[in-house]
Amino acid sequence: MDVFPLPVARIGIIGGGQLGRMLAKAAKRLGCTCVVLDPTPGSPAGQVAGHQIVGAYHDPAKLRELAESCDVTTFDIEDIDTATLLQLEREGHRVLPSPRVLALIQDKLTQKQALAEAGIPTAPFIPMPEPSPEAFAAHGYPLVQKARRGGYDGRGVSIMKTPEDYGRHLPLPSLLERFIPAEKELAVVVARGLDGDCRCYPVVEMRFRPGENVLDLLLAPARITPETAEAAARLAVRTVEVLGGIGIFGVEMFLTEDGGLLVNEVAPRTHNSGHHTIEANVTDQFEQHLRAVVGLPLGATDQLSPAAMINLLGAPGHRGRPVIKGMAEALAIPGVCLHLYGKAATAPFRKMGHVTVLDPDIEMAERKAMRVRDLIEISGEDHP
Repeated sequence: MDVFPLPVARIGIIGGGQLGRMLAKAAKRLGCTCVVLDPTPGSPAGQVAGHQIVGAYHDPAKLRELAESCDVTTFDIEDIDTATLLQLEREGHRVLPSPRVLALIQDKLTQKQALAEAGIPTAPFIPMPEPSPEAFAAHGYPLVQKARRGGYDGRGVSIMKTPEDYGRHLPLPSLLERFIPAEKELAVVVARGLDGDCRCYPVVEMRFRPGENVLDLLLAPARITPETAEAAARLAVRTVEVLGGIGIFGVEMFLTEDGGLLVNEVAPRTHNSGHHTIEANVTDQFEQHLRAVVGLPLGATDQLSPAAMINLLGAPGHRGRPVIKGMAEALAIPGVCLHLYGKAATAPFRKMGHVTVLDPDIEMAERKAMRVRDLIEISGEDHP
């Protein structure tokens, strides 16, 4: 019989945002304690964990302080000093997913190269160390330019349809991809344990806000054929196994117009495409990630109800202390589950929370989610 003294594990979380916040909540359920490293005092994750080290993600001393105070260190972001994490791992500190996997993935060019070398289908791409109109024209329009480092939530990505769009290019080392006119954008959240056990969550369908490239609506399960869903799950598992990751990974894909699947990007952490699992699945992605990195058996990923999920973004033109409107009316809709992230200040299009809507009918869940999106506004005390 297994015997665990409490706390079951001390978890270090690099990153104090909403993902870390939801990780810390799951850790408490499992009898674990958390320490958060984040440069902002009172970060969303720090509020829940109760113990925060205030420091930067590239500060070797702070990263060492975190790792030395915990049994296992994980992260909710990718922009971290991996050289320090690799040194800590060599010294015997457990960091999961591995810093080697993080270092590979945080550079979008090396990520794509690794996938291509392993035979994982992706959009055709070329390195673009020094952008120029001639190089872009030689690659051919339409195209997508992605910054090698630092991009997230639509940042670091520019879609250009014609040479006239070159003025929107990113003046930094990047890669160019062929623009894929996708039938749908899909995602699969995959968990991989220390023993190599892999569990997939049902495939989800994603729609993005034009312009900001931020997830606007998620539908779970995706409205695709069973054959496509099975193929997407197999491809996602193969992708994570190729990378050698431990923990939760978000694998984003394109479903092409001819029914093919291409891996777009991989996130080595809990992912926006898995937030609905808190209410909709037997084991949510945050608990699953902790099970994986602590060495506990992975949980069932069965979906209990169809779900739609929307992000709650800061209103354009507003900053400062958040002010939420329409909350009571939204919560009166059956099946609505509200999550606010505890961020001290709003900004245009900043993720301030999310809403998951459960309904036996996925079309009804979508309509309710659209109604909630129209009702709730997160503005700020400082505005023009």
